[in-house]
Amino acid sequence: MPSSREATATAVAPPAHRRPSRFGTPWRFLAAAGVAVGLLGLLAWGLTRDPKLIPSPLIGKEAPLFELALFDGGTFRLEDQRGKVVVLNVWASWCYPACWNEAPRLEAAWRRYRDQGVVLVGLNYQDREAEARAFIQRFGKTFPNGPDQGSKIAIAYGVYGVPETFFIDHTGRIYAKHIGEISGETLAAKIETGLARRRQALDMAGPTAPAGR
Repeated sequence: MPSSREATATAVAPPAHRRPSRFGTPWRFLAAAGVAVGLLGLLAWGLTRDPKLIPSPLIGKEAPLFELALFDGGTFRLEDQRGKVVVLNVWASWCYPACWNEAPRLEAAWRRYRDQGVVLVGLNYQDREAEARAFIQRFGKTFPNGPDQGSKIAIAYGVYGVPETFFIDHTGRIYAKHIGEISGETLAAKIETGLARRRQALDMAGPTAPAGR
């Protein structure tokens, strides 16, 4: 028969099959906590970043091709615009006041540059057709505009919201992007950049040889 001292020792001894701690040793717990804090910090940083300051990964790359059924019944095909500077403006009638403020500037730029090899096209984003048409009529927009069915084009271009404006050069590459309301000065400056790129390319190519030579 075991002594009382032996019995006490047996009673308080930990069982041999006891499960290990869920987090293991303390340093493992601290490491897991550190990773969690880091992830939360990154999430908070991402949510508070101004999307205007986030560079587009599409700059310098081929613009995603698309076909846009227009409100006037025609079809706009980006592929058909090679050799021209294309300004793609993403807008909505509910985007107030930014889209409302920039609409007259876009129309003015279209009237100013349309005979210089510049095309403006409006991509109507998540809007109601009746309200979009009323918006076009209100601001007298004469350049091509059409609804982005299913937001497929916006997704391809990585649109964060409206308004956003993309600038595509004569080779079909995106050379600039503007997030938010665009001023008339910025709009003209970015269009001029595209025209300068095209002129430079033509100058480097040299004069075209006469037919038959």
